[in-house]
Amino acid sequence: MSEAEKQKSHERILAAAADLIREKGIETTSVAEVMKTAGMTHGGFYRHFADKDELVRAAFRKAVDDVVHGIATAESTRAREAALKAYVDTYLSLDHVRNRKAGCPMAALGSELVRGSEDTSHETAKAVRHVASLLGNTGAPDDGLVRLSLLVGAVTLARLAEDGQQSEAILKAAGVAYDRL
Repeated sequence: MSEAEKQKSHERILAAAADLIREKGIETTSVAEVMKTAGMTHGGFYRHFADKDELVRAAFRKAVDDVVHGIATAESTRAREAALKAYVDTYLSLDHVRNRKAGCPMAALGSELVRGSEDTSHETAKAVRHVASLLGNTGAPDDGLVRLSLLVGAVTLARLAEDGQQSEAILKAAGVAYDRL
């Protein structure tokens, strides 16, 4: 297998894992399921990752990078503001609440990630700092953390709601609060 083919396979595995762990959770997603979804055999896994924990960290990092890509790569203030608005609008939507697979990995996996290894905890904390730095825009030291906490908390609560109306009310209240920051 050429290096380019190996890299393509690696990316397929990461994409499959990022989707599956957000959708089903870390514990209930098996390596065999990830490899099958990636269109590969289970035996090929160890050419890419030492163990499931390493895969989870890499898939989490990919998922975070994917959801903040527009903000992180914006080349002008106007483009950054538009990307940030699109991010928040998407984040505080019923579609995000209902579709963990394509959404924020912090909201989807937070309760599982805290039980992970020390390396996983480090990767998670690094991601929180990164996303918070992208969300902060007032210059206040904790502005980004406040914004990220509001977003993750709102989606978590909206997922716990009994019905769509309650979820919508939570998301709307969070949007109002976010705009006040």
